[in-house]
Parts: sequence; structure tokens; C-alpha cells
Amino acid sequence: MSAEGSYPLRGVRILELGQIIAGTYGSQVLSDLGAEVIKIEAPEGDLGRNPSVAPYRGASGLFLTFNRNKKSLVINLKTDAGREVFYELVKISDVVVDNFRPGVLERLQADYATLNRINPRIVHCSVTGFGTAGAYKNYPALDIIIQAISGHMAITGEPGRPPARIGVPLADLSGGIFSCKGILAALFARERTGRGARVEISMFDAMLNLLSYMGTMWLTNGELPQPPGSGHDYTVPWQAFSAKDGYVVVATREETFWRALCELLEDPELADDPRFDTNANRVKHKDVLVPHLEGIFRTRTVADWLERLRAAGVPAAPVNHFDRAFAEPPVAEREMIVEYDHPDVGTVRLPGNPIKVAGMSGTISNPAPRLGEHTDALLRELLSLTPERIAELRQQGAIK
Repeated sequence: MSAEGSYPLRGVRILELGQIIAGTYGSQVLSDLGAEVIKIEAPEGDLGRNPSVAPYRGASGLFLTFNRNKKSLVINLKTDAGREVFYELVKISDVVVDNFRPGVLERLQADYATLNRINPRIVHCSVTGFGTAGAYKNYPALDIIIQAISGHMAITGEPGRPPARIGVPLADLSGGIFSCKGILAALFARERTGRGARVEISMFDAMLNLLSYMGTMWLTNGELPQPPGSGHDYTVPWQAFSAKDGYVVVATREETFWRALCELLEDPELADDPRFDTNANRVKHKDVLVPHLEGIFRTRTVADWLERLRAAGVPAAPVNHFDRAFAEPPVAEREMIVEYDHPDVGTVRLPGNPIKVAGMSGTISNPAPRLGEHTDALLRELLSLTPERIAELRQQGAIK
């Protein structure tokens, strides 16, 4: 099998109307698996191109990250001629992705009902904040808004401190995480039925889902968790401890780990103390146990503790910042840094694809496109438009 043919989504064409993160991350993941992703941008471009967001040499680091491997085709969907070009592309594509506010697709005449008439096999995925109907459909869906309203900020941070946002834009990313799953499911179903489907992702829904067992405990048992910091409501010790020169995380999920920890701490009597002899008792008496452990961990360096903890088989890790995280052995072993050369900013290095498929020839990493960079080439190659017709469309304001 050729390198090109080894990608599982080779031959799948995605038209991306998405912007910033929620509407772009999912198709970027799919591009890593071989899908052809064409960004259909308005004349002013994706809002994620704003160079003040993660600025890097006059460009947006956000845009450089989430638009790797994509091609940019500028179409003005507010013009009749522009819509006709878009419709011709829909006829020969598999997926359309957007993250417009409710009602925008209908105004642009790019809603699923319209696209399905043009191509009954099309999969149309919309990422919204709160869904396309209901009381909150028009609420702004910025990442921090969704993190706050979904309950995540209430359980993030240290006890007794103000609510904290998760360090990455998880609400925005959740749109991409779940949209690519929905798209793959719809494409799989199409193999059986021959018909496309409408996929709708609400970021609010996604974040509620990511509350996982903590959501279950509230819904089932009425438990309202408090921000645990690095700790854990149900397991002790399971947190970061301050060492001489940094922090080390210890997670004693099983009793064997707890007893091994007590031995290496040279405090074996802890293991049999009736206050700490079971995890349930350690949770009950954590206000006594944790300060005792904190005093011990402050006596050695992170490296010293890691050597001892790992030798004893106790789950442990350093609290790395990015410089150390990207220097850990699995990064190189699993090719988790990729790079490309961008014509405007030079070499861009970025996190790689975590999905490893047997036989796949590594991560595709082509530059994020300039605005409209591929417009003429795609119209020639995909729609067989002549230079004269392309010039006419440009003069009409349909393309750029």
C-alpha cells in the first residue's frame, strides 16, 4: 500500500464553514487521518486569523494550529453566484461543517434541507453553543461562557478560592472532539444506507457529558462537589505535593500502592494506623493525613522522590510545564511533535496526532493556508472552471 493510500479517510472531502476553534478542530483531526479539508472562507476570512490571538510573527498561533493541512477557498455566500459555486462543491463532497449561530445557515441558503436536496449523501455537522432551538439558542457561546454555565468552573481550582477556567479552551475543543465522532458515525452509517445525515453538536451538551461520574453523583445522589485542586474526592492520597524544587503527583489508587508509599516514606506505621488503614478512612481523616505527608515531601527534590516512587511501583509524576512535558520520552517515541514551513512565518512546530492507526504513514503536516490561497486551483481542478469564468466570478464578488 502506498503512503498516500494508508490514511483511513483518504478520498473523504470536507467543506469547512467553521471558524476559530469549535468549528475547525474536528476537521483538523480528520485531516490528520487523510481527509481533504477545504475551508470555505468569507472574504474577510476565518475570525481565528486575528493576529492578536496567540500572536506569532504577525499571524495567529491559534489559526496556525487548527488549520494545518487545510486548503482555503474564499466564497461570498451572500451572493447568488457564490452560492452556486458552493453548491457545485457540495455535489462532489462528503461533509459540510459549520459553527454558525442558529438561523445563519437558513439565511445563507446553506442549511441541511437545502444541501440534502443537492446531494442526498452529504453529512452536515453543525457545532452550536446550546443547540439550534430552545431558550438559550441565541446566547453567546464563548468558551468561558460554556465552561461557567456547564459547571466546570465550579469544580476547577483550589478549595476556598475563586472559580477558575480550565487552562485550555475545553468547551471550544469539545465541539471538535464530538463533531469528528459524529461525522465518522454518520459516514459509517452512510456506507449501509447510502444516505447522508444531519449531525448537531451542542458545546453545552458536550461539557455536561464531560462532567462524567461527577455529573452522575449529582444527578443520582445529590452530591455537589467542591473544587479539589489537585486532590480527589474519593481517593487519598491522590494529589500534588510540594517538594524542595517543584511538585510531584502521587496517586495511591490501590491499597498496595498506599503500603508501598508508607515504606518508602520510612513511615511504615502509617499503613496500620486505624485512621489511615483503608482508603475510606484516609478520605475521612485527610485533614490530618495530607499535612503530615506534605511535611515529608518537602524534604527531598522532585527527582529524588520520582526515583524512589517509581522504584517502589507507586504511581507518580512530576508536575511539568510545557518545556518538560514536550521533552518526555513518549513525545519523540510517538511522534507527538510535528512541523511545517509556512510561507509567512517560517517553521511552525505543534502537537501531533494522538490517533495512531496501524499502517498509517505518520502525521500529515501541511501549512495552514493563506486566505484564499487555493481558490483558483480548486475551482479549476474540482469544478473545471476556465480562467475566464474564474475571473468573471471574482469580478462579481462571488470569490476572492
